[in-house]
Amino acid sequence: MGALEVLVSDILCEAGLKKLDVRTRTALELPGYFRATKKWDLIVVSNGTLVLAMEFKSQAGKSIGNNVNNRAEEAVGSAKDIWTAFREGRFGESPAPFLGYLFLLEDRDNVKTPVANKEPYFDVDPEFRGVAQGKGKGISQYKGVSYSKRYELLCRRLVLERLYTSACFLMATNSPRTKITQPASDLTFRRFVAALRGHVVTFLGSRRE
Repeated sequence: MGALEVLVSDILCEAGLKKLDVRTRTALELPGYFRATKKWDLIVVSNGTLVLAMEFKSQAGKSIGNNVNNRAEEAVGSAKDIWTAFREGRFGESPAPFLGYLFLLEDRDNVKTPVANKEPYFDVDPEFRGVAQGKGKGISQYKGVSYSKRYELLCRRLVLERLYTSACFLMATNSPRTKITQPASDLTFRRFVAALRGHVVTFLGSRRE
């Protein structure tokens, strides 16, 4: 993830931000509402204005399934926390910052295999049910969707619900010749960067008015 952070930092500087204002290693704490502070992965504070805050998250290895729900709860909670702090004036009278979420998932067989849901009382969201695979006792049985699809849905819905300004979902193989894929056309790195640059241009333009 370090390489992606450096790449995004370079893009921000090319867009016109001062390198000194782009933070990726130290002084990354921002006020929260449900907690005192949260340490973000990349932030930009320019002349006392919070321009943006970003999360870079990754998941790899055989135990990916154990962390899917934790990642979702963390992403939603962090966004809710900072937006409430923004509403309460923790960042002054500045315009709304850009909130970005980038997720990198290891591309391996176990993340692309459907995983059934446990539904003892109520049906889960149809998007998580996958395709029907026959019936049992008159009730349709569903395969569920893969972990990669669950992460894709997470990223898409984080933006749909306006918790994050933009999100990016990438998959990469763990091999000497790493192959990176972008499963969803609405969550590509190109679109993510375009939204990021647009926000920076707007911010810099407002300062010149």
